[in-house]
Amino acid sequence: MAAVTEFSGGPYKRPFRFNIQCSSPEQVDARSWADLARQVEDLGYATLTVSDHLDEQVAPIAALMAAADATTTLRIGAMVFSNDYRHPVVLAKEAATLDALSGGRFELGLGAGWMTSDYARAGLPLDPPGVRISRLAESLDVIKGMFADGPLTYHGTHYQVAGLSGTPKPVQRPHPPIVIGGGGRRLLSLAAREADIIGLNMNMVGGVIDASLGPNATTAATDEKIGWIREAAGARWDDLTLQVRIHLAIVTDNRHEIVEQLAAGFGLTTEQAYATPHALCGSVDQIVDDLVERRERFGISTIGVALDSLTALAPVVARLAGT
Repeated sequence: MAAVTEFSGGPYKRPFRFNIQCSSPEQVDARSWADLARQVEDLGYATLTVSDHLDEQVAPIAALMAAADATTTLRIGAMVFSNDYRHPVVLAKEAATLDALSGGRFELGLGAGWMTSDYARAGLPLDPPGVRISRLAESLDVIKGMFADGPLTYHGTHYQVAGLSGTPKPVQRPHPPIVIGGGGRRLLSLAAREADIIGLNMNMVGGVIDASLGPNATTAATDEKIGWIREAAGARWDDLTLQVRIHLAIVTDNRHEIVEQLAAGFGLTTEQAYATPHALCGSVDQIVDDLVERRERFGISTIGVALDSLTALAPVVARLAGT
């Protein structure tokens, strides 16, 4: 059985961890997916994550189990399960089974749902953000209750559970690390109270990723988000891990030219584009220096990147992972 990762020590003391998000591989077959999972593991990435959307991507639960079967130390997780697509009683059973069958390598990422195209094309009602976040808060209560010993009885606005015992139980106790990310105060405050790993993201209230998100990706916006988290976390602050999703990662000798293009595309000044924690651009040495500086400033130690950065960032991972 794989060792269970301990999450303790405070945001500013965490060693670096790197995650690869892989939702839409070029080929979906057992051999290529297993080979990819082993490559991610061999390059030193900590976790392979899969998103939960209804577009052209693999389904997360089956894909994560296949990745765990192909590897020995690689952790697996959804980034993130959309609460509106899955009843928490059912998701708790799936999550506990993934954790048990992977030997305690599962991380449970949860979100309130945000991509408008998912809802529109599937004919799902898209409630206002406040309703979705309230539903997520109840879902967390239900899931944690299903992971706990004894039967759960729960009477909420959105969910009702009558004396149901969750089986199997997860290997990691009291539960697998819970990951919640967001860019707005209400969701980040919920994450601060309930999650183990908090993902700093841009505010997706508009339901799309476009240039309008630029101002929400600055260091000033990040400082504000961390302030919300710290205020809501209270005594939990030292037990939290902060992570960030990198939306642009380029290893290049033309750092200034790429950063200027980033600034122009997202309505940022060049200085803001250089400093945003949501992008990495430069030589390996420059990227390493940027990540160390951002950890010192913000406490961000877990770095999530897309599959297309897998090999380009491998030298950075080799330098920093675990340090």
